Amino acid sequence: MINQTPRSLIRVKKHLKIRNKFSGTAERPRLCVFRSNNHIYAQVIDDVKGITLAAASSLDKVLALTKTNDVEAATVVGNAIAEKTLAKGIEAVVFDRGGYVYHGKVKALADAARKKGLKF
Repeated sequence: MINQTPRSLIRVKKHLKIRNKFSGTAERPRLCVFRSNNHIYAQVIDDVKGITLAAASSLDKVLALTKTNDVEAATVVGNAIAEKTLAKGIEAVVFDRGGYVYHGKVKALADAARKKGLKF
């Protein structure tokens, strides 16, 4: 039999490699993306202090999403995280795609945040 590694373990290994290259600071925190089969989540994290500065997800009732697992939902979450981050006075972040391919939902979230004025 061929020993195959599950796709989720491969993603975790990729994420650890990415995280070793950069981290978020107070001046330029890390915008971390997590996506599941049903939802998408975004957090702005200061790794030096170990705190979350802002968070948004497709679960937020304020966003009033009918579908939570598509590109449109990712766009709305990207807009929400950008507004929350800019309201805290943070204009530049480091983008952490979480080991996911920069395509589809992850790309839509990043593009929406950029259009709102967040600098990567």
